[in-house]
Amino acid sequence: MSDIQQKLDLPPADQIGFVVPDMDQALAHYRPLFGEFSMMQSPVEGALLHGEPADCDLTLAFGKSGDLEIELIAVNSGKSPHQEFLDAGGNGMHHIRFRIEDHDSKVAEAHAIGYKTIWSHRIGKDIAWSYLQKEDDPLIIEFLQMP
Repeated sequence: MSDIQQKLDLPPADQIGFVVPDMDQALAHYRPLFGEFSMMQSPVEGALLHGEPADCDLTLAFGKSGDLEIELIAVNSGKSPHQEFLDAGGNGMHHIRFRIEDHDSKVAEAHAIGYKTIWSHRIGKDIAWSYLQKEDDPLIIEFLQMP
């Protein structure tokens, strides 16, 4: 278990997210490694990006490597950390996700050790997610609370 996982008392990661500029090319590239992917369109409305409302539309593809979910993300429109990543020349591994039980307290714990929330959304009382990042670390961690 990593130092950050211990400090934040995190479970094992359950997903690695890859941001891709072209979903068809990415699927052709990653299918030989991860097998078939299921796909969905994901409009995101009402999320906060750097504290400001920002909507986006994403195409998502989900594969597996054992118990680890592999998520491919292509941006169709709008503002998101994924588009920022692409704009900065990124292509590939973007974030690692941890499923947690109490979103708000876990985010507060992460803030206490230097993480900042860059993207977040709450859907009712039981579903919430946040992307968090440290200034000296390009890897984003995602917390997901969902029954």
